[in-house]
Amino acid sequence: MPIQPIRLFGDPVLRTPAEPVRDFDKELQRLVSDLTDTMLDANGAGLAAPQIGVSLRVFTYNVDEVVGHLVNPVLDLGEECETGDEGCLSIPDLSFPTSRALRAVAKGFDMHGEPVTIEGTDLLARCIQHETDHLDGILFVDRLDPEQRKLAMKAIREAEWSGLTPPTVKVSPHPTFGKGI
Repeated sequence: MPIQPIRLFGDPVLRTPAEPVRDFDKELQRLVSDLTDTMLDANGAGLAAPQIGVSLRVFTYNVDEVVGHLVNPVLDLGEECETGDEGCLSIPDLSFPTSRALRAVAKGFDMHGEPVTIEGTDLLARCIQHETDHLDGILFVDRLDPEQRKLAMKAIREAEWSGLTPPTVKVSPHPTFGKGI
């Protein structure tokens, strides 16, 4: 399947809550395939449909050599939180300390409409939360404490890619984070 351009910070689709998937058809299967191929090409830990300009509640993940996807996720988060560096393929080359629940359970469906439950801790829990945020129009910089958010917004404004038309930009993974989420 074709690699899709990744939308960058500032693109309105990233701030728009995505619509639930209603049709589990070949078009959805093609979307999951495009998301997976694009995520793997960008060396990402996850990618949500809005990041390739599709406003549907679907994301893919690639954590600990396990590649998967989830449609219409609903989260149940543990109470214990952890702060760790987080990056994003839509905010390339930047990462900031972000607090997330250490444990997450996501329930939803696979591309064929079969029920799926993903339970994760550490990076998988962070990825599930990050990608579900994308489906709600939330970016990880929205979850930063005020001081870190101010630094993040300054770094975004000064970034080489800032202000470029999203479909023409090829994103590289963040070197510090290893895999942009």
